[in-house]
Amino acid sequence: MYALKNKVQLIGNLGTNPEVKTFDGGKKIASFSIATNESYRNAKGEKITDTQWHRVVAWGKVAEIAEKYLAKGKEVALEGKLINRNYTDKDGVKKYITEVQASEILLLGEKE
Repeated sequence: MYALKNKVQLIGNLGTNPEVKTFDGGKKIASFSIATNESYRNAKGEKITDTQWHRVVAWGKVAEIAEKYLAKGKEVALEGKLINRNYTDKDGVKKYITEVQASEILLLGEKE
C-alpha cells in the first residue's frame, strides 16, 4: 500500500496544446489541461455527462514526450500525483492551485 499514498490515474482528452518552457540547463516543463467525462442516468432516466477539467504538469523526459506527441483533442491516459501549491498575486491575494504532476503519459486512440 505504500505506493498508493498519492496516486492519480486519469483518462481524458487534451483541452489545450501543451505549453512547454525550457529552463537554464535544458530542463523542460509542460503544462496542459485534460477533460474527463463520467456519464450516468438521473432519476428521470436521462443520460447526464459530467465533465471535469484537470490541470496537468510534466517535467523532464515526460515533458519532452508531451511536447512531441500531445495536441488538443488527443485522448491520453496518465498517471501521477496531486500537487497543491499557493502563491500571492500582484494584488496581494493568496491563490491556491491543485494540479496533477504526471509521471507517465500514454497516448490513446487511433494512429494517424
